[in-house]
Amino acid sequence: MKSSIESDDLQRIGVLGGGAWGTALAQIAAGAGREVLLWAFEPDVVAAINETRENPLYLPGHRLDDRIRATTDMTALAGMDAVLAVTPAQHLRPTLKRLAGHLPSGMPIVLCAKGIEQGSLALMTEVLAAEAPDVRAAVLSGPGFARDVVQGLPTATTIACRDPALGAALVAAIGRPTFRPYLTDDLIGAEIGGAVKNVIAIACGIAEGRKLGDGARAALITRGFAELCRLGLALGGRQETLSGLCGLGDLVLTCSSLTSRNMSLGAALGEGRSAADVLGERRSVAEGAASAPAVVALAAKHGIEMPICAAVDAVIAGRIDVDAAIVALLARPFRSEGV
Repeated sequence: MKSSIESDDLQRIGVLGGGAWGTALAQIAAGAGREVLLWAFEPDVVAAINETRENPLYLPGHRLDDRIRATTDMTALAGMDAVLAVTPAQHLRPTLKRLAGHLPSGMPIVLCAKGIEQGSLALMTEVLAAEAPDVRAAVLSGPGFARDVVQGLPTATTIACRDPALGAALVAAIGRPTFRPYLTDDLIGAEIGGAVKNVIAIACGIAEGRKLGDGARAALITRGFAELCRLGLALGGRQETLSGLCGLGDLVLTCSSLTSRNMSLGAALGEGRSAADVLGERRSVAEGAASAPAVVALAAKHGIEMPICAAVDAVIAGRIDVDAAIVALLARPFRSEGV
């Protein structure tokens, strides 16, 4: 394993996942002057990107940089200098099982999915450590919508990495004036912020769909942030990380716009639709729906109270209806805000 890394070492960037966010990150890396190889599962997505410079399935209407090539051969990513892993959280482990044996020792893998694995309750860095222990881990997490990013609209994000040289190299490799990564060495804080905010966004969407008003959304964001912090701190994350871009910043964005897949899911639930129906008709993934049971189970494991997340989990699972969940939350005992 190479002991150090420089920004010039990261000229070729692989992107594992051809959805909207993976495509947007590929565009960012290409715009920063990198050679980009994007792996997508769907052959028609690969063909369209290579032939028409567009991803019509996940990000239609946006021309992609000529530096981006697409492939269905996952093992080709092993020839890159670093890989951005944008596979949905619940699919990361089987994807890594396919890829790990081809990765060179010391390759930087930047985890871009936001979630907690069901069953194992593992963070994505823990999944990576189990399946590809010889690579170098980093986390990219923060507030940003794929359509804004691909258009070059200003976005700031967090790159979490325990190796300062690698972190600086990654910032240099993909940072641009309109895509501004900020560094931290707190991977746990970055991961918990990204995972929990998706669950809270579903709650805010439910409030929107039920027309509970802006005050209800503000209360859910604030009390949801308290839940996020309780879990993050219990797992070893730092308050400044949770209060930064990858925690509070991402929470505010995701809970304030129906562009968010998680908030729009919640809005549909608030309007009376079932989670199964809404999720069944979508091609894109709402990570909060899959992470909700894992977040609640992880909180229980550590003795952390997260009533908003628990209510979302119960609604998605069909154990309780939306109105009953709202009544239960509003009936909770009054308490000190600092608790």
